[in-house]
Amino acid sequence: MPDRPAATARADSTVAQHSPAHAAHEPRSRLLAAFAAVYIVWGSTYLAIRYSVETIPPFLMGGSRFLVSGAVLVAWARLRGAPKPSARAWRDATIAGALMLCGGNGAVAWAEQRVASSIAALLVAVVPLWMVLIDWLRPHGTRPRLGAVMGIAIGLAGLYLLIGPDAVSGGGGAEAIGSIVLILGSLSWAAGSIYSRYGTQPPSAALTTGMQMLGGSVGLILLSLVVGEFRDFRPSAVSTASTLGWVYLVTFGSLVGFTAYIYLLRVTTPAKAATYAYVNPLVAVFLGWAIAGEPITARTLIAAAVILAGVAMITLGQAVEMSH
Repeated sequence: MPDRPAATARADSTVAQHSPAHAAHEPRSRLLAAFAAVYIVWGSTYLAIRYSVETIPPFLMGGSRFLVSGAVLVAWARLRGAPKPSARAWRDATIAGALMLCGGNGAVAWAEQRVASSIAALLVAVVPLWMVLIDWLRPHGTRPRLGAVMGIAIGLAGLYLLIGPDAVSGGGGAEAIGSIVLILGSLSWAAGSIYSRYGTQPPSAALTTGMQMLGGSVGLILLSLVVGEFRDFRPSAVSTASTLGWVYLVTFGSLVGFTAYIYLLRVTTPAKAATYAYVNPLVAVFLGWAIAGEPITARTLIAAAVILAGVAMITLGQAVEMSH
């Protein structure tokens, strides 16, 4: 799960009414740069995580990066005039951050010690599927349209094809365990996203996202303490690649990618801004193959096509529903 903010779920519908008019007055180069940042930067975070966890314990890595990113975003939002958040807003942001960043991103960081970054990105791509299911099954939930139901079925088929019957039946070794953890992490991220959508949020999406990052960082650091990462961690053993990966995740993954996404929500339609959901996994697969030498099998390519087709059906169905 890249650092796309669930806090913008509510902002999406808010900007939808006036975005196209703003887009007409925006320089084309600025729009292209923003889309490139969201597509490439968020797609590359999976590879950056892979290098980061080579010599930095996964939960400590995630907790420290979100602590820094969250503090910067909260300070930036407050300096720009965002009002002080209420205690209830802090509570809801902490719960959402724990589910998304501790449960979701924490699972990605842990699993990427065992699973290729490209496979991790494809398994995470099914988050919209879990969001629709959770939103449907919650009390007084929203029943999905037929197209979304078909998208769920297609997405599940692609998921089964990607991880294989061994993982589903409980075999397959470390890679199967990592895949299962990624699926559970995706469920946690989806649950946090739904909770965030209906919870108390400040008007500023930047402030809300920063608060969620701080809440998630607390959960990750506590988890790191519980599993003993601090006891075994030696800063002198951290490699240059891991350090660069961590810095990239803090600066580009969290701050640059988030800023570009918020900009796109202001100047274009939510449906166009959300196209990162189709592009990020493809970028992650390509970078994993080109830089880290991760193999791309025919089954991976077919599963990717099936999963992204299901995600597209779900996302397009939601866009049509919003327009009505």
